Order: sequence, then C-alpha cells, then structure tokens
Amino acid sequence: MQYRRLGAGPLEVSELSFGTWLTAAGGIERERAIACIHAAFDHGITLFDTANQYGAGEAERVLGAALKSLPRDRVLIATKLFFPVGDEPDQGLSAAQIAKQLDRSLTRLDVDYVDLYQCHRYDAATPLEETLEALDRAVQSGKVRAIGFSEWNAAQIDAAAKIAGDDGLTGFCSSQPQYSMLWRKPEAEVFQACARHGIGNLAFSPLAHGVLTGKYLPGQPPPADSRAANPQMNQFMETAGRHYRSDALLAAVEQLKPLADELGLTMAQMALAWVLRRTEIASAIIGTSRPAQIADNVRAIGITIPEELLARIDATLNAVVVRA
Repeated sequence: MQYRRLGAGPLEVSELSFGTWLTAAGGIERERAIACIHAAFDHGITLFDTANQYGAGEAERVLGAALKSLPRDRVLIATKLFFPVGDEPDQGLSAAQIAKQLDRSLTRLDVDYVDLYQCHRYDAATPLEETLEALDRAVQSGKVRAIGFSEWNAAQIDAAAKIAGDDGLTGFCSSQPQYSMLWRKPEAEVFQACARHGIGNLAFSPLAHGVLTGKYLPGQPPPADSRAANPQMNQFMETAGRHYRSDALLAAVEQLKPLADELGLTMAQMALAWVLRRTEIASAIIGTSRPAQIADNVRAIGITIPEELLARIDATLNAVVVRA
C-alpha cells in the first residue's frame, strides 16, 4: 500500500479506501462484512468511509464493531450527513442537524471522534455560513479532525473556501466525487476548484458500480451473484447508473480486456490504476463483498499506465464516457 496527503489537511490516507455502503445494503451478512473490513486493514487500507444514512445507521454500527479489534490510531474513520436516516423526516446541514447527527454517528461507531466528517450533498436550504460555523465547532470540540464534502460543484467549493478564509473557520480538506473511466465529470471544474483551495479528492465508484470489472456482458443478464442481480444492492445501477447497463457501453468496456491483458492486469486493477494516476486523487474508494477482492484490488497500487495505452483507453470509451 502507498499513502497520500488528503489535501492540505491533517490526514494521510491509503491510496485505496474501504467504502461500507455494501455492508448495509442487505447483500452481505454482518460476519462477512467485518471480515472484509479486517482484510482491508491487513492489506494496508487505513481509511474507512461510511455515512449515517447507509442502512439507517447499520453501516456505522458494523464498521464500529469491526474496528474495535484494530488500533484506533492506525485507522481513519470517515462518515457523512445530509440525507434522512431511516424514517426520520429531517435532513440537511443546519447547525442543529450537524450537532445531532454527529453525536449519533459517534454513538453508533462507538468512538470519541471521527477523522473526517463530510457533507454528503450541498444543502441549498441552509446558509453556507451556518454549516461552516457548525462544522468548525465540531472540529474545535475534538469530535472531528477534518471536514469534507461529496458531490459539490465548483461554485459551491469556491464559496465555502471564501467564507472559511474570511471568517477564520476550518476549511474543507476533502471532496468525494464520483470518478471513473466512464464518469469524468469532475475533470471539467471540480478538480481545478479543489486544487485552488488545497482540497484532495476521494473518488467513489472508481469501478463504475462494478461495470469496469468486465463481469457484465452486452445482451446477457447479470451474473446471479453480482450486485446488478441483487435488488437490495442494485439501486444505483437501476436509477442514476442505468447508463452503465446499456449494451453499447458494455460492448465498449468489453474491448478494454485486451488492453488490461497487455499490462498484465485484471480490468479492475487497470480501472483503479487509471483513477490513481491523477494527482488530484488522494484515494479511490472500493466496496467489496469478499475479502479476496481486496487482495486483487490492492495490486493496482504503484501501476503506471503508459501514455499510449491511456490514449487507446480514451479512444475505446469515447462514445460512452459521461463528461458533463
């Protein structure tokens, strides 16, 4: 494993992070989820990403239980807030919500502090000053070491940085955008905004919901043991991610296999190496259902993809890439 600084903040993170959404989606039993978390740590992964919303808090509880047997000073816990938790009607990034949800997350995780507290989305209904002041109080209280956000646009990032700078508040050190060979929206503006303000990026869905592993083939149903075939785990593929199941896209992805073979890599390893080649990326978040998948993914660390092959990847995927 190799490690990178997360923006200008206090955290150094493993180049691969472990995301816990799958552990709360109903497709993995608790014991196997904990085994995956322990396997990730054994392979040098130190950042574990979750959210209060995942499984109405169950992902935080499972992560907390798994980390109990690991040294707290060697793991980084990242969680998020914004969306409703379970049947609760309230959501957002108000000062009251941040105070309440942070304490509830700490209780479920069974820890005194989290290393990274993230705004899961932007809250247009709450003044940005209120959100940043509340997050700053959380940092000053010792309950949070650093703060971040997920899926904010460049204008929102710039506005937050200006307020934090003008008012002497804790600034964001991390952004969590969706980013992969097939989803390149952050390249247009978000990466540049983050660079302006010393913010690192944690890429989620670097394997495009598993599509970039090559397991899904055009004109064929998904494998029975895959995420796409599990109604408890395929919600993103069936809504915003439906694009990933088109025959045209899957046919293009199938053409990546010979390129991965040239590198001596699996398709998943090539896709992760492609994401990690960007200096803007501090870590790529992986979600696995089996410990063996972690060992496979970790082999992407330190891989350099030649420029000529990067150009061939772009040519292969050009018609199906989402850029804006």
